[in-house]
Amino acid sequence: MAVAAGVTVLVATPAAAQQQTSVTANPASAPAGSTATFTWSGFYRCKGTVRIGWAGSVLATAPWSANGSVTATIPAGSKVGTYTFTASDECQHLARNQFTVTPPPPVTTTRPPVTTQPPVTKPPVTNPPVTTRPPVVTTTTTPPVTTTTTTTTDSSAPPSSSTTDALTNPGDGVLVLDKDNIQPGDDLTATGTGCPKGASVTLRSLGQDVGRTTADENGEFRSPVRFANIEPGRHKVRAECGIVLVGNVDVTLSSSSQGTTSTLVVLLFFLLVGAAMLRRQFSGLRR
Repeated sequence: MAVAAGVTVLVATPAAAQQQTSVTANPASAPAGSTATFTWSGFYRCKGTVRIGWAGSVLATAPWSANGSVTATIPAGSKVGTYTFTASDECQHLARNQFTVTPPPPVTTTRPPVTTQPPVTKPPVTNPPVTTRPPVVTTTTTPPVTTTTTTTTDSSAPPSSSTTDALTNPGDGVLVLDKDNIQPGDDLTATGTGCPKGASVTLRSLGQDVGRTTADENGEFRSPVRFANIEPGRHKVRAECGIVLVGNVDVTLSSSSQGTTSTLVVLLFFLLVGAAMLRRQFSGLRR
């Protein structure tokens, strides 16, 4: 109101000038990521929404009221420093204030108290007496190896099992003949082991080849033995396949004359018995 020359003049004052808007934050400083309550007042004669602005972006919103508050979280990416925040509505009411972002509080690590255990007393350990025993001496007696070589060809010698010759390595293999005693013309088969895989095997006896074959993948072989000419007695059969395996066989001749003589003796006995019976019958008739 103004007075001029006794006349009173009323001057209208805008409503916006008569109203004082404000906004505050509680707390006014805190680390980034913490929460604060923003309170505004003096926002009259409006409607809609009240917005809390932070660094050019909307931090929070609330339904319009002349006086109100809203809780919001300080952006986690905010650096330490002072920031201006605002409160505004749709009627162009605006209020500003400042908020200080402080460093985060130091992390305090509380260590548990150290508990001292009482010392553990262990009873003394008594070691048993040491008993010394004399070492056990084991004596192994290996009998001497006796090698017997037969050089005769006596047909009366008893048959012997075929085995490896003393000149060969006994750990390399063995030659087995399926018969110890044969007569000329009888079948004879040789079986052997210990030859190299796939080796050629030659069987020899009396200076002649008596058989040929090939060892299989296990070094084993089997072959018939055929003598072209053979005499009675003991003969060696040698299998040569990289190593030499030797076996023995006895050759005997059957005597047909002995069988004939026996038959004649039997016949003569019956003839004599028959003659004696005839004599008795004639003697009885004479009497």
